[in-house]
Amino acid sequence: MTSNEQNKIELQTFEEHLDVLRKMLFRICCLSFILALGVFFLKDYVFTLLLAPCSPNFITFDIVNKALEILGANDKIYDNSLELIATDLPSQFLAHISMSLYVGVLLASPYIIYEMFRFISPALYTNERKYSTKIILAAYSLFVFGFTTSYFLLFPISYRFLATYSVSKCVRTMVTLDSYISTFISLTMLMGVVSQLPVLSFILSKMGILDASTMEKYRKHAFIIILIMAAIITPPDVMTLFLVSFPLYILYEISILVIKISENR
Repeated sequence: MTSNEQNKIELQTFEEHLDVLRKMLFRICCLSFILALGVFFLKDYVFTLLLAPCSPNFITFDIVNKALEILGANDKIYDNSLELIATDLPSQFLAHISMSLYVGVLLASPYIIYEMFRFISPALYTNERKYSTKIILAAYSLFVFGFTTSYFLLFPISYRFLATYSVSKCVRTMVTLDSYISTFISLTMLMGVVSQLPVLSFILSKMGILDASTMEKYRKHAFIIILIMAAIITPPDVMTLFLVSFPLYILYEISILVIKISENR
C-alpha cells in the first residue's frame, strides 16, 4: 500500500467510510434489481432450466440411462415426468418473483465480489492484495462448482427420490411449486457455501490456526462431521446424504493439499 493510499484512509472519517459503503450497496442493489427485472421477462427460459430435473430427458438422467444401456441393463431410471402443483392463488406469481431475484443476484455475483474487494483493498498491503485476489477467484470458482454440482447431480437425484418414494399405493405424493423452489434454492446455495472449505482452510493456515498434519490426523473425525453437516443441509434421505458427503470429503482432501502447497512455499 502506497503512502498516498495510507493518507487517504487516515483522512477519511467514520461517516465517510459509511458513505462509501452505502454507495457500494446502492450500486449492488441497483445492478441486482436490473438483472432480476431482465430475468423476470425471460420467464420461459428461466423456468425451463429450473424445471428441467422434472423431465426424464434431463441430461443427468440421459447419461445414467446410456451408461446402463452400455452395461446391458434394459430398465431406465426416472423414465416418467413429474408434475408440480400450485395450491395458493398467488404462489406461481410469487415463485416467479423469488426466482427472478435469486437469479439476478447470482448473475450480479461477480460484480458484487468486485465491489467488495474494491471496498477493502485500500486497507491491504501489496502482498495481501495478491493473496486476496487469488482467494476471491478461488472462492467464486468453488461456489460455481458447488452450485453446478447441486443442479446437475444432487438436486435432481434427491428430488426424484423424495418425489417418487411411497410408503403405500394409497398415498400419492403431490409436490407443490413452493416446496420445489425452496428446496432448489436452499440446496444450491448451501452447496455453494460449503464448497468454500479449501478457501477457509487456506485462510486458517495463513493465520497459524490450522496445518496439514492436523487435518490428516483428524481425517476420521472430519468424515463424521461432514456426514453430520450433510444430514443438516440436505433433504432427509440417505441417498442425498451420501451424494453430498462425497464431494465435501473430496474438498477436505483438496484442502489438505492446498495447505501443503502453501506451507512448502
